[in-house]
Amino acid sequence: MENKCCCCNCGQPDERLEKVKKFINDHKDVKGGLIPVLHFIQETYGYLPEDVLEHVSDGLNIPMTEIFGVASFYHFFSLEPKGEHIIRVCMGTACYVKGAQGILDKFARELNVEVGKTTEDGKFTLEATRCLGACGLAPVLTIGEKVYGRLTVDDVPRILDEYRK
Repeated sequence: MENKCCCCNCGQPDERLEKVKKFINDHKDVKGGLIPVLHFIQETYGYLPEDVLEHVSDGLNIPMTEIFGVASFYHFFSLEPKGEHIIRVCMGTACYVKGAQGILDKFARELNVEVGKTTEDGKFTLEATRCLGACGLAPVLTIGEKVYGRLTVDDVPRILDEYRK
């Protein structure tokens, strides 16, 4: 398997892959080593590229079906690239009853993207999530580490403008 960039098909060497291979090797005899390896790959690439997972399969001697099973079971892992900005709209009970669905729908329309998907330009990923632990600010969303609370659908364009600059 070649050591080429898997993300943009530029054909350039992928230095991240060497780090991943070393991490895999360091965990090949560790019981339960798959989860830390997947976390490392997620942190390194921002998602779990299939061709990198093939290195995991070879290095840890775990079938791809088992790796995909683990990767798809845990919500933290993503098999698709995420956007530069991940918008997480809380759909917990307090947020939902205060209009979170309308806010989520407005983001989807404004960005022209389905929930759970990334915009064509790779700038935004829109996710519906369960309780963010800020019920007193309902409805609430996060973009990266920033929390936005007491929202209305009218707030959506202003919030997007902050990240479109």
